[in-house]
Amino acid sequence: MGSYEHKLNIKAWAEEDRPREKLSNQGRRSLSDTELIAILIGSGSRNESAVELSKRILYSCQNDLNQLARFSVSDLSRFKGIGEAKAISIIAAFELGRRRKETISPDRVQVSTSIDVYESILFRFKDLNHEEFWIIVLNRANKITSTHLVSKGGQAGTIADPKIIFNIALENHAASLILAHNHPSGNLKPSQADIELTQKLRSAGKLLDIPVLDHLIISDQGFLSFADEGILD
Repeated sequence: MGSYEHKLNIKAWAEEDRPREKLSNQGRRSLSDTELIAILIGSGSRNESAVELSKRILYSCQNDLNQLARFSVSDLSRFKGIGEAKAISIIAAFELGRRRKETISPDRVQVSTSIDVYESILFRFKDLNHEEFWIIVLNRANKITSTHLVSKGGQAGTIADPKIIFNIALENHAASLILAHNHPSGNLKPSQADIELTQKLRSAGKLLDIPVLDHLIISDQGFLSFADEGILD
Protein backbone atom coordinates (compact mmCIF):
# COMPACT_ATOMS: atom_id res chain seq x y z
CA MET A 1 0.00 0.00 0.00
CA GLY A 2 1.47 3.33 -1.02
CA SER A 3 1.72 6.41 1.19
CA TYR A 4 1.07 10.04 0.40
CA GLU A 5 3.98 12.46 0.80
CA HIS A 6 3.14 15.12 3.37
CA LYS A 7 3.76 18.64 2.10
CA LEU A 8 5.05 21.24 4.53
CA ASN A 9 2.99 24.25 3.52
CA ILE A 10 4.26 27.66 4.61
CA LYS A 11 1.16 28.08 6.82
CA ALA A 12 2.25 25.06 8.87
CA TRP A 13 5.63 26.57 9.78
CA ALA A 14 6.41 28.29 13.08
CA GLU A 15 5.34 31.90 12.85
CA GLU A 16 8.91 33.24 12.91
CA ASP A 17 9.77 30.97 9.96
CA ARG A 18 7.00 32.17 7.65
CA PRO A 19 8.57 34.32 4.90
CA ARG A 20 5.19 35.48 3.53
CA GLU A 21 4.16 36.90 6.90
CA LYS A 22 7.64 38.34 7.36
CA LEU A 23 7.38 40.13 4.04
CA SER A 24 3.93 41.45 4.93
CA ASN A 25 4.93 42.61 8.42
CA GLN A 26 8.53 43.70 7.95
CA GLY A 27 8.79 44.50 4.25
CA ARG A 28 10.33 42.72 1.31
CA ARG A 29 13.86 43.90 2.06
CA SER A 30 13.80 42.03 5.37
CA LEU A 31 13.81 38.65 3.61
CA SER A 32 16.92 36.70 2.72
CA ASP A 33 17.44 35.24 -0.76
CA THR A 34 16.55 31.84 0.69
CA GLU A 35 13.24 33.11 2.06
CA LEU A 36 12.30 34.81 -1.22
CA ILE A 37 12.92 31.61 -3.16
CA ALA A 38 10.96 29.65 -0.52
CA ILE A 39 7.94 31.85 -1.25
CA LEU A 40 8.23 30.95 -4.93
CA ILE A 41 8.52 27.25 -4.08
CA GLY A 42 5.56 27.41 -1.69
CA SER A 43 5.90 24.01 -0.05
CA GLY A 44 8.49 21.39 0.78
CA SER A 45 8.17 17.70 1.57
CA ARG A 46 7.86 15.45 4.62
CA ASN A 47 11.61 15.66 5.28
CA GLU A 48 12.42 19.16 4.08
CA SER A 49 10.77 22.57 4.34
CA ALA A 50 10.69 25.01 1.43
CA VAL A 51 13.37 27.10 3.17
CA GLU A 52 15.64 24.07 3.53
CA LEU A 53 15.08 23.20 -0.10
CA SER A 54 15.88 26.81 -1.07
CA LYS A 55 19.11 26.65 0.92
CA ARG A 56 20.08 23.47 -0.91
CA ILE A 57 19.42 25.07 -4.30
CA LEU A 58 21.41 28.19 -3.45
CA TYR A 59 24.26 26.12 -2.02
CA SER A 60 24.55 24.29 -5.34
CA CYS A 61 25.40 27.58 -7.08
CA GLN A 62 27.54 29.04 -4.28
CA ASN A 63 24.70 31.39 -3.26
CA ASP A 64 25.19 33.26 -6.53
CA LEU A 65 21.85 34.53 -7.83
CA ASN A 66 23.37 35.29 -11.24
CA GLN A 67 24.32 31.63 -11.57
CA LEU A 68 20.90 30.51 -10.34
CA ALA A 69 19.23 32.75 -12.94
CA ARG A 70 20.90 30.67 -15.66
CA PHE A 71 19.29 27.41 -14.47
CA SER A 72 16.86 25.79 -16.89
CA VAL A 73 13.70 23.88 -15.99
CA SER A 74 15.65 20.62 -16.21
CA ASP A 75 18.44 22.00 -14.01
CA LEU A 76 15.98 22.95 -11.26
CA SER A 77 13.93 19.78 -11.62
CA ARG A 78 16.95 17.74 -10.59
CA PHE A 79 16.36 18.88 -7.01
CA LYS A 80 14.03 16.58 -5.12
CA GLY A 81 10.92 18.58 -4.30
CA ILE A 82 11.12 20.78 -7.41
CA GLY A 83 8.74 19.81 -10.17
CA GLU A 84 8.20 21.53 -13.48
CA ALA A 85 5.66 24.03 -12.09
CA LYS A 86 7.95 25.20 -9.28
CA ALA A 87 10.92 25.38 -11.64
CA ILE A 88 8.91 27.55 -14.04
CA SER A 89 7.88 29.87 -11.18
CA ILE A 90 11.51 30.46 -10.22
CA ILE A 91 12.59 31.06 -13.83
CA ALA A 92 9.65 33.43 -14.41
CA ALA A 93 10.62 35.48 -11.35
CA PHE A 94 14.16 35.93 -12.62
CA GLU A 95 12.92 36.83 -16.09
CA LEU A 96 10.62 39.52 -14.67
CA GLY A 97 13.59 40.99 -12.82
CA ARG A 98 15.64 41.03 -16.01
CA ARG A 99 12.82 42.67 -17.98
CA ARG A 100 12.39 45.33 -15.31
CA LYS A 101 16.01 46.34 -15.87
CA GLU A 102 15.28 46.49 -19.58
CA THR A 103 12.27 48.79 -19.19
CA ILE A 104 14.15 51.25 -16.99
CA SER A 105 17.10 51.43 -19.37
CA PRO A 106 17.43 55.11 -20.33
CA ASP A 107 16.27 56.09 -23.80
CA ARG A 108 18.50 58.00 -26.17
CA VAL A 109 21.67 57.54 -24.12
CA GLN A 110 24.51 59.57 -25.56
CA VAL A 111 27.64 57.46 -25.80
CA SER A 112 31.15 58.83 -25.79
CA THR A 113 33.12 55.89 -24.40
CA SER A 114 33.02 52.11 -24.61
CA ILE A 115 31.88 52.03 -20.97
CA ASP A 116 28.77 54.02 -21.93
CA VAL A 117 27.96 51.41 -24.57
CA TYR A 118 28.66 48.50 -22.22
CA GLU A 119 26.40 49.88 -19.49
CA SER A 120 23.56 50.49 -21.98
CA ILE A 121 23.64 46.98 -23.50
CA LEU A 122 24.78 44.75 -20.61
CA PHE A 123 21.25 43.79 -19.48
CA ARG A 124 20.59 42.24 -22.90
CA PHE A 125 23.20 39.57 -22.20
CA LYS A 126 22.40 38.77 -18.58
CA ASP A 127 21.87 35.09 -17.76
CA LEU A 128 22.47 33.87 -21.31
CA ASN A 129 23.98 30.43 -21.90
CA HIS A 130 24.13 31.01 -25.65
CA GLU A 131 25.71 33.64 -27.87
CA GLU A 132 23.75 36.59 -29.26
CA PHE A 133 24.76 39.30 -31.72
CA TRP A 134 23.22 42.77 -31.35
CA ILE A 135 23.65 46.07 -33.14
CA ILE A 136 23.27 49.49 -31.56
CA VAL A 137 21.93 52.25 -33.81
CA LEU A 138 23.20 55.79 -33.19
CA ASN A 139 22.06 59.14 -34.56
CA ARG A 140 24.38 61.97 -35.56
CA ALA A 141 24.59 63.15 -31.95
CA ASN A 142 25.90 59.71 -30.93
CA LYS A 143 22.70 58.97 -29.05
CA ILE A 144 21.34 55.43 -29.03
CA THR A 145 18.05 55.37 -30.91
CA SER A 146 17.48 51.59 -30.93
CA THR A 147 19.09 48.20 -30.37
CA HIS A 148 18.40 45.09 -32.43
CA LEU A 149 19.02 41.38 -32.02
CA VAL A 150 20.57 40.15 -35.26
CA SER A 151 21.17 36.50 -34.49
CA LYS A 152 21.54 33.94 -31.73
CA GLY A 153 23.39 30.67 -31.62
CA GLY A 154 24.90 28.07 -29.32
CA GLN A 155 27.74 28.30 -26.87
CA ALA A 156 30.24 27.98 -29.72
CA GLY A 157 29.11 31.06 -31.62
CA THR A 158 26.59 32.81 -33.80
CA ILE A 159 26.51 34.07 -37.38
CA ALA A 160 25.82 37.72 -38.19
CA ASP A 161 24.73 38.41 -41.77
CA PRO A 162 26.00 41.83 -43.06
CA LYS A 163 22.96 42.16 -45.35
CA ILE A 164 20.59 41.84 -42.38
CA ILE A 165 22.66 44.24 -40.28
CA PHE A 166 22.73 47.04 -42.82
CA ASN A 167 19.11 46.51 -43.80
CA ILE A 168 18.22 47.18 -40.14
CA ALA A 169 20.58 50.16 -40.11
CA LEU A 170 18.99 51.72 -43.20
CA GLU A 171 15.42 51.09 -41.98
CA ASN A 172 16.26 52.84 -38.69
CA HIS A 173 18.09 55.80 -40.28
CA ALA A 174 21.37 54.97 -38.57
CA ALA A 175 24.14 57.55 -38.67
CA SER A 176 26.54 54.97 -37.25
CA LEU A 177 26.56 51.52 -35.67
CA ILE A 178 28.14 49.71 -32.75
CA LEU A 179 28.31 45.91 -32.70
CA ALA A 180 28.03 43.77 -29.57
CA HIS A 181 28.02 40.08 -28.85
CA ASN A 182 28.64 37.90 -25.82
CA HIS A 183 30.98 35.05 -25.02
CA PRO A 184 29.18 32.71 -22.59
CA SER A 185 32.51 31.03 -21.83
CA GLY A 186 33.74 34.23 -20.18
CA ASN A 187 36.73 34.50 -22.53
CA LEU A 188 36.92 38.07 -23.83
CA LYS A 189 39.59 37.42 -26.46
CA PRO A 190 38.17 37.98 -29.96
CA SER A 191 38.33 35.02 -32.31
CA GLN A 192 39.71 35.32 -35.82
CA ALA A 193 36.11 35.04 -37.05
CA ASP A 194 35.12 38.00 -34.80
CA ILE A 195 37.93 40.10 -36.26
CA GLU A 196 37.19 39.17 -39.87
CA LEU A 197 33.45 39.86 -39.46
CA THR A 198 34.17 43.25 -37.92
CA GLN A 199 36.51 44.19 -40.78
CA LYS A 200 33.88 43.10 -43.33
CA LEU A 201 31.18 45.18 -41.60
CA ARG A 202 33.51 48.18 -41.30
CA SER A 203 34.19 48.03 -45.05
CA ALA A 204 30.48 47.77 -45.85
CA GLY A 205 29.73 50.65 -43.50
CA LYS A 206 32.19 52.91 -45.28
CA LEU A 207 30.49 52.23 -48.62
CA LEU A 208 27.06 53.04 -47.17
CA ASP A 209 28.31 55.99 -45.12
CA ILE A 210 27.21 54.22 -41.92
CA PRO A 211 30.47 53.79 -40.01
CA VAL A 212 30.91 50.94 -37.52
CA LEU A 213 32.40 52.73 -34.52
CA ASP A 214 33.13 49.79 -32.23
CA HIS A 215 32.54 46.13 -31.49
CA LEU A 216 32.10 44.97 -27.89
CA ILE A 217 32.57 41.43 -26.64
CA ILE A 218 30.69 41.00 -23.36
CA SER A 219 30.84 38.39 -20.62
CA ASP A 220 29.96 38.16 -16.94
CA GLN A 221 33.55 39.22 -16.20
CA GLY A 222 33.43 42.48 -18.16
CA PHE A 223 33.92 43.52 -21.76
CA LEU A 224 36.45 44.11 -24.51
CA SER A 225 36.20 47.03 -26.92
CA PHE A 226 37.75 46.63 -30.37
CA ALA A 227 38.18 50.40 -30.57
CA ASP A 228 39.94 50.64 -27.18
CA GLU A 229 42.24 47.72 -28.09
CA GLY A 230 43.16 49.22 -31.44
CA ILE A 231 41.72 46.24 -33.33
CA LEU A 232 39.72 48.53 -35.64
CA ASP A 233 42.83 50.32 -36.88
